[in-house]
Amino acid sequence: MQIFRIRKPHSSFLLCLLFLAAAQPGVPQYTMSATPPLKFPYAESLVYRVGWRMVTAGQANLKLTPTPNNGWQLNLDLASSGLVNQLYRVLDSYKLSTNEKFCASSVNLDAQEGKHHNITNIAFDNDNHKLVDTTKDMIGNETKKTELTIPPCTYDIAGALMTLRSSQLDPGMKYSLPVTNGKKLASVRVEGLGKEKISLGGKTYNTIRYETFVFDNVLYRRKGRLLIWITDDPQRVPVQMRFVFGFPLGDITLELEKVEKL
Repeated sequence: MQIFRIRKPHSSFLLCLLFLAAAQPGVPQYTMSATPPLKFPYAESLVYRVGWRMVTAGQANLKLTPTPNNGWQLNLDLASSGLVNQLYRVLDSYKLSTNEKFCASSVNLDAQEGKHHNITNIAFDNDNHKLVDTTKDMIGNETKKTELTIPPCTYDIAGALMTLRSSQLDPGMKYSLPVTNGKKLASVRVEGLGKEKISLGGKTYNTIRYETFVFDNVLYRRKGRLLIWITDDPQRVPVQMRFVFGFPLGDITLELEKVEKL
């Protein structure tokens, strides 16, 4: 079965959330004797600054490692800081297991947000095209279960980002792929918007800007946009992600601070 389709446009983005580069990934130059850069995917660790309303709101740590069965393990830890930590404390731990193509096999999310504490486990039975989402409210001691029929290869938000990194989606092109948040399954569209240079932490990156359509009742009811800037090189590093919301939430931006190959 074809996982996604790429096509030229006609006339007409986690958890929750959602996740990388060489030591100098902005505008790399190589001599004939230089070692060529690694091509994604590979094991790595990334650290992002989370910004909100001109202040540092927290930090996101993403780690991608291979598994013995030729799949991938992705861990994402998100923690609020500073004033935001006093207003609305966030401490989320997200663990994703996938096959070699980043199709999901299991998800575990331990989310402590404000006065809420939920633990979610999503089991993917890809052979039988079934998904079971079990979410327990640790404060109210209530458990809810959701079952969905899914395609043989289904992505969560983080796996979909890894797939975008490993694809050759140029500006002006688009594709769609099946993505779930455990509660809903949707065909999520991704579009390459254009090439763009951005500067972060004293470094300049040549990137391709993408838009991932997960809001406006696609996967989430909230109105908004998810923009992603990925380096235009073999490493395909997401150096910036921006969640664009209206009043009163505003924009939330993740900016790459540190990257390490493992």
